[in-house]
Amino acid sequence: MHTKISFQIPPEVSHVTRTLRATGHEAYLVGGCVRDILQGIKPKDWDITTNATPEQIQALFEDSFYENDYGTVGIVNETDDETLKVVEVTPYRTEGTYTDKRRPDSVSFHASLEDDLKRRDFTINAIAYDESKGHLTDNFDGIKDIKDKVLRTVGNPQERFNEDALRILRAVRLATDLGFTIEVETMNAIIEKAGDLKHISMERIRDEFTKMVMTKNPMIGVVMCQKFGLLKYIVPDLERGIGIEQNGDHIYTVWEHNLRALQHSADREWPLHVRLGALFHDISKPETRRWSDDKNNWTFYGHDVVGGRVAKKALEDLKYPKKIVDVVSSLVRYHLFFSDIEKITLSAVRRIVRNVGPDNVWDLMKVRACDRIGMGRPKEAPYRLRKYESMIEEAMRAPVSVGMLKIDGQKIMEVTRETPGPKLGFILHALLEEVLDDPERNTEEFLVKRTLELAKLPIDELKKLGEEGKEKKEEEEEKELTEIRKKHNVK
Repeated sequence: MHTKISFQIPPEVSHVTRTLRATGHEAYLVGGCVRDILQGIKPKDWDITTNATPEQIQALFEDSFYENDYGTVGIVNETDDETLKVVEVTPYRTEGTYTDKRRPDSVSFHASLEDDLKRRDFTINAIAYDESKGHLTDNFDGIKDIKDKVLRTVGNPQERFNEDALRILRAVRLATDLGFTIEVETMNAIIEKAGDLKHISMERIRDEFTKMVMTKNPMIGVVMCQKFGLLKYIVPDLERGIGIEQNGDHIYTVWEHNLRALQHSADREWPLHVRLGALFHDISKPETRRWSDDKNNWTFYGHDVVGGRVAKKALEDLKYPKKIVDVVSSLVRYHLFFSDIEKITLSAVRRIVRNVGPDNVWDLMKVRACDRIGMGRPKEAPYRLRKYESMIEEAMRAPVSVGMLKIDGQKIMEVTRETPGPKLGFILHALLEEVLDDPERNTEEFLVKRTLELAKLPIDELKKLGEEGKEKKEEEEEKELTEIRKKHNVK
């Protein structure tokens, strides 16, 4: 089927197609960029398909690279705003069988445009556009599916999913992102082939999951993943919250609460680590749920601590970078902290800033907001928000790490004549513990005086003093947090 449209293609893209055609080759825009054009969306990425071989493509473009087995050549162009843009050009190809359900056993570049479109995943991605003539080639009714907002595979869905099992998850991600429904035969094949995701690397699953979480409606995507039997291969711990009722403060189950918290983070367009923190924040409520006869209600003591560990393991399993793992697990671990502005102490706020890091404390507030909205409650009162922000700002002016003390290792060596070694670290941590209790002590005069006193102690005693002080402070902090939660019904 052929139809005509007109769309202004960026010059760095049309340069590639024009160059290919000028040397006797065919060249078509294809895939997601054509789909976006037809939806009135500005494409972010541009893909071109051609009958030129990888070698012929590279011979035409000096700034190009070819680093894969599938013929895709990356062509680097400078855009109008002087940024570099990579346009991917792939030869028409046919593929052999997919014995590992991940990649074709063989690839042939002796193919036609029709052959190339036939091997693609979904009809909406199997439309080719010759912008020089304004012609669209649509052999599988992709234009109609875009108009009807329906996602279906090209040809037999079983065959398409056998070729690459990741397409099972990609179908849900695309439907979520585009606001499409999944055609019945395609949906049934997803459910039937869900188990094939175990053949896919966690890195590829993570990338699709991340794209889904970053859509405007991630709650819908996660619900579809669970409904179709995919979630157990992505984040199985989330499913444990299904049907788990909570207390009177929560009108939703743990499962729905986590999803609504995630959705609020998307509604606010917050970044990935905040969205993951919102989704995972109550992941361990199921295993910590206990019935309290005294309260005549469910309690979930410790779910934040356990949840931090569970979230860390889940994110590591998904092969997220260490920075994401550490930040998200920390947000989950400390998400209960802000509860009552009348009871929380500035000393405790300083410690939470130290624990999550000054760079992440505002994101902790965002996760807390997601938690509250996910309970079905209204937004925070303006005064409460202002008070929290005031306390955080005040706490962040006080030292929450050794590096923020008004003394450093060099100064300690200078006044004590100590040489570099563990004793310096013990002194610094002992000083930090004192300053956390009383920020007024964070002056060079006091710290130098206290350093001279500490330096006289034997190293074993100094080490013990630091460890005992730290233990005592952690115990006191835990008591303080426990009392706050009990008094104010924070589970």
